[in-house]
Amino acid sequence: MFFTYLRRELRRRRKAALVVASGLALGIALVIVVNSVSAGMNRAQGRVLESLYGLGTDMTVTKAAAPPEEGATVKRPRFRFDAKGDDDARQSQDIVMVQGFETLAASTVGRVAGQDGVADAVGGLNVRVMKVDGQFKPGEFKQEPGEGGRGGPAAGEVRGGGADFDVDSYSVYGTDVARQGLGPLTSSKITSGRTFAAGETSAAVAVVDSAYAKEKKLKVGGTLSVSGSKFTVVGIATADSGDAAADVYLPLARAQTLADAKDKITTVYVKATDSQRIAGVKDTIQKNISGTTVTTSADLAQTVSGSLSTASDLAAGVGKWLSILVLVAAFLVAGLLTSSAVSRRVREFGTLKALGWRSRRVTGQVAGEALVNGLVGGALGIGIGLAGAWAITAFSPTLTAQLGAGGGAGAGGGGRMLGGGPGGPGGPMGDSASRALDIALTAPVSLTTIGLAVALAVAGGLIAGGFGGWRASRLRPADALRRVE
Repeated sequence: MFFTYLRRELRRRRKAALVVASGLALGIALVIVVNSVSAGMNRAQGRVLESLYGLGTDMTVTKAAAPPEEGATVKRPRFRFDAKGDDDARQSQDIVMVQGFETLAASTVGRVAGQDGVADAVGGLNVRVMKVDGQFKPGEFKQEPGEGGRGGPAAGEVRGGGADFDVDSYSVYGTDVARQGLGPLTSSKITSGRTFAAGETSAAVAVVDSAYAKEKKLKVGGTLSVSGSKFTVVGIATADSGDAAADVYLPLARAQTLADAKDKITTVYVKATDSQRIAGVKDTIQKNISGTTVTTSADLAQTVSGSLSTASDLAAGVGKWLSILVLVAAFLVAGLLTSSAVSRRVREFGTLKALGWRSRRVTGQVAGEALVNGLVGGALGIGIGLAGAWAITAFSPTLTAQLGAGGGAGAGGGGRMLGGGPGGPGGPMGDSASRALDIALTAPVSLTTIGLAVALAVAGGLIAGGFGGWRASRLRPADALRRVE
């Protein structure tokens, strides 16, 4: 009897039912799209962070920046060239500098790994190489007759000459070849050759970023010279997104030797046992290992600017509140329309009560109709929401993530720098240059989002049914039968 009457009433009042379902569908679709876009924003920010930290890295540990001392001189690279007998002799010099000039003892890795909540930790050395290559050209002395007349002193001037030098700067990352599952190298894929072998801890081998290899015309099997040392290129790595974390990757021991930083590292890359414990692990490391700065992915995400950051703020702020307002409005409209429909069915419900229907049964009948309207609206909303999320993913609008002067990681074209934590030595903010990454936005729809949509549909139906049922339960048969529709 309940379902028969329900089906008949919904068919008879299908226009009103469609209006209620459409309002709920709009609110639910907006919730799905906003949640999907927010998930896409989080995924995009994750790709930005992975390009600096590498896959699986939850936080980094660097040496805490010491306050500047009064009268202290700023460390700068210095080039010195010796005079040579050959006037046109070519001069060349490499300077290998530890990024940020600050290091930690290599033993820090073991101390960090021993902290509660740390699943894995690996150390790396961030190095910058500056190569100056060119030559001095002496000028020519042009002699002219002296003004003192015949036999007087000669006069003249030096013309031409000068110096022509080319400066090349590129980044080098010293990686622990025995533990390559963590760190910046994981943000790139080997597209030619191979990666390091576990036994190549001190081997003269290198993995080169594909963009840098193209610029310098390097291939697998070729030779790369760094500060007079020859390295065989064993692999070409291509960054998964944006610029690579470094131009050249070397075994950690060889990078330490080049930078005169034996048993030193600049960054410890840390993986937590549980993503929910990251904040606690950060506090533990800072408490137990003094003189360090711990930076999590969330900390670095706050330094991301550009259209990605703006869109993320809009999705989290305006989009969130807009979807809530639309939902509240849809629920209220559904409730009011259902209540209004009950007022037009006074004679009908009065007759049913006179025939023996109790108020609870009348209320249940109204609530059942509203619940069906809510489920229909939920189905429509899920369909519209999925279509909207698919359209966003299909068109993949490009967003720019800017990291620089407060969130940067160095510039491309031989100027890329490794992430070691915002503001930390060797970290993304250790250089005033900026780094821009172009990220294609997607809108993934999760089962949780679908479940939320179904819950909202049921809630909308129950709210509307509650309005109408409360109104219907207050009707008295005698009063209802006296009214004429």
